[in-house]
Amino acid sequence: MPFGVGFIGSGFNTRFHIQGWRGVRDADVLGVWSPTAANAASAARLARDLDVGAAKPYKSIADMVADPAIDALWLCGANHARVENVEEVVDAIRRGRGTLTGIACEKPLARNVAEAREVQRLVQSVGLATGYLENQLFSPHVEAGRDLLWARGAATTGRPYLARAAEEHSGPHGPWFWQGALQGGGVLNDMMCHSAFVVRHLLTRPGESYDTVKPVRITGQIASLKWTRPKYAKQLKATMGKAVDYRRRPSEDFASMTIEFETADGHRVIGEATTSWSFVGAGLRLSAELLGPEYSMKWNSLDSGLQLFFSRQVTGREGEDLVEKQNAEQGVMPVVPQEYIAYGYTDEDRHFVRAFQGKEPAKLTFADGVDVVRILMAAYQSAEQGKTLAFPPRGIDKFVPAVARGKWRP
Repeated sequence: MPFGVGFIGSGFNTRFHIQGWRGVRDADVLGVWSPTAANAASAARLARDLDVGAAKPYKSIADMVADPAIDALWLCGANHARVENVEEVVDAIRRGRGTLTGIACEKPLARNVAEAREVQRLVQSVGLATGYLENQLFSPHVEAGRDLLWARGAATTGRPYLARAAEEHSGPHGPWFWQGALQGGGVLNDMMCHSAFVVRHLLTRPGESYDTVKPVRITGQIASLKWTRPKYAKQLKATMGKAVDYRRRPSEDFASMTIEFETADGHRVIGEATTSWSFVGAGLRLSAELLGPEYSMKWNSLDSGLQLFFSRQVTGREGEDLVEKQNAEQGVMPVVPQEYIAYGYTDEDRHFVRAFQGKEPAKLTFADGVDVVRILMAAYQSAEQGKTLAFPPRGIDKFVPAVARGKWRP
């Protein structure tokens, strides 16, 4: 029997994983559960169409856990359902309804530190192996650049001292992402988890623990640059529904963070991270840089090497067949072929399947997910107080951002 994987959630993120599964060996996508039955059926059909497993929709999470064909779960549901979803998984296991090997969770692990610690505690209580799904660390460009710079540049001239990372696009697909109370914040909570971890990853020597590069000071900034403007607030409400009203309950659409790290060998190094829902370009843009004494690297996902041009005479439907979060269908357009590989999904999924099969240790666990949430909450605290904070700041484990409480007024 193949190693069977089930997905909790059936949205955009799950579908990226399913596409990436074409490069995963010795494991099949066998199940999908979603609060919307039609969406679960659609995602399961995608897996079957791509021939990555005989996936079927399940009526409940407990039913999927109970199926002996399911060996591990990929938790890709909405942030506000994270604790509830994990509670159902754990309850089913405690009642003897399943024999799972592991559970992998998409970013962020939870909306705040208290929820993240609860997710970690629940899973630990039933002895499941864990994996924290941070796809950008597995991007082939990030991994190749990091390995080469450390092997050649750092080995001869000293460790790198500055890393930068950014993720930018024009806004998320689903209404709940835009609602601070449901998502846990705005763009900082939604996407800074990527960029903050990427800079730490780049500054950490391959093979060493992230604890060798410890955050000691954090400066955060948040702003609403586009979506609170009357024209765009009205447009957003019309597109996403009445619950998304950025004139009354805004979330940040821009965030930046500077992290000062202390390394185990006594250096101070810097990570700069930026995220935006107010970037208007071809589509999603991921970028990273790493600088050292005599070397540097840079990556931009839109520098894909493939461009198409469509004149104004070429018309048709809007879509995302050229690049994720595509904003145009005319002019010079970069194309990111097989985005699921370029963004790291395939290598990430292959790794965690192997980890849950006992073939290699997991590179990222729920403990890393908790650490990331702590960094995000510290950035929110810094932004609210308007000053740099020593890390970890006081009260971080109980802190909930003003954006998530509906109290933020940009």
